[in-house]
Amino acid sequence: MMNLYGKNQVIERLASQPNSIKKIFFNQKSVLAELKTLANEKKIPYTVLSEKEFLIISKDANTQGVIAQVDEFHYEDLDNLLRRSKQDKYVLIALSNITDPQNLGSILRTAACFGNFALIIPKHRTASINETVLKVACGGENHVPIVQVTNLISAIQAAKDAGYWVAGSVVDNGEAVTTFKFPFPLCLVIGSEDKGIRHGLLNHLDYKLTLPMPGKELSLNAAVATAVFCYEIMRQRSLLIENK
Repeated sequence: MMNLYGKNQVIERLASQPNSIKKIFFNQKSVLAELKTLANEKKIPYTVLSEKEFLIISKDANTQGVIAQVDEFHYEDLDNLLRRSKQDKYVLIALSNITDPQNLGSILRTAACFGNFALIIPKHRTASINETVLKVACGGENHVPIVQVTNLISAIQAAKDAGYWVAGSVVDNGEAVTTFKFPFPLCLVIGSEDKGIRHGLLNHLDYKLTLPMPGKELSLNAAVATAVFCYEIMRQRSLLIENK
């Protein structure tokens, strides 16, 4: 079981995956009549706890007065995702060295907001989907397929074999994303702010891309960089659809 904290996160889960919710706990001081009504409609059991009882299970998290017990996160299968992508036209985002769950949660939220993105994360040296990630994602996990793989290079090669072009974000000497024309279907590789993309992965990129930053010589964290890339990908993809 995992705990899902916060009003918006629980509302989104009730709307998207109600069967994954086992029970909801409310702080008796919270005024969440809308949530209780939704829980009743979906036939999800809930309990109203005293403030003291609620604090014991909330562990000082920012809950907004509600906690949902949900199933452990279910990862998609890579082969199934690649087959689905032909129909759903997902842009894949492969993450390398993203160890901070806050960053992963932000990336997941961004992918959900822009639409038609899926994540590929390795089992090692990268954050996995935990309660912190779900909290930051604000319900994004309900709208983004996520694959966890043992070997990221093998996963990227499988995407290539399925017809994907692979582009990666690098700090220096890449093509400027502002003038680059993205090929589709696309797999975007994002590395961490400090370590970047693992060296072994760089040899598997078809394109290396850089975010032009004419201002101060500061770096963007992975979540912010991903948001910029996703916006540009969404913009170009929308233009392609309009011009068909």
